[in-house]
Amino acid sequence: MFANFNITELLQNFIVMFTAISVHEFAHGVTAYKLGDPTAKNAGRLTLNPLAHLDPIGALCMVVFRFGWARPVPVNMMYFRNRKRDMAIVAFAGPVANILMALLFMALYAPIHVFLPGNAVKEFIAGLLSAGVSLNLCFAVFNLIPFPPLDGSKILNAVLPYNAWVTLLQYERYGFILLIVLSFSGILGRILNVLVSPLFDMCNAFLRFLISVLGG
Repeated sequence: MFANFNITELLQNFIVMFTAISVHEFAHGVTAYKLGDPTAKNAGRLTLNPLAHLDPIGALCMVVFRFGWARPVPVNMMYFRNRKRDMAIVAFAGPVANILMALLFMALYAPIHVFLPGNAVKEFIAGLLSAGVSLNLCFAVFNLIPFPPLDGSKILNAVLPYNAWVTLLQYERYGFILLIVLSFSGILGRILNVLVSPLFDMCNAFLRFLISVLGG
């Protein structure tokens, strides 16, 4: 299911990447808005338009390394009733949205594989759905790593003492620089591979089961 890169797959990854970052950031913005923060709405970021959320370096990493990041949706914690808790909920919404997208792509893959006639169109759609599963899972798991400024660090902050939380917020900007260094050095990619490989194996096993049930 998860093949090596070629030109067709690169195109498929671009399509999925735009979808993944749009859904991810839209989920952040909508959740923040529901919790009382209108900042993203006022900035025009409550949209599924990928151009509103695109970060060039993060997008390049996502296509090449299968993990990356988007331009963060602006969030103002001052609007929240419980800043730490609500910020964690907003942060968690992005990865959850990508996991749901991965499940949707996976649900579509089996019937496409079984019932669509074998041709170039089927091959492209199947590859697109495959990329949809892998990239969304990678994007979700990557963002759940508890390292600033990733979503996982904001989720971790919810259980940290107040002083530790404030300290981490102050150093978040430096975490982004280190994140880029770790990404292009390949270290972060190796860590992510360890985390997502079991998920890929589970997805492949489940898809084989679905295909057999459908008579493929």
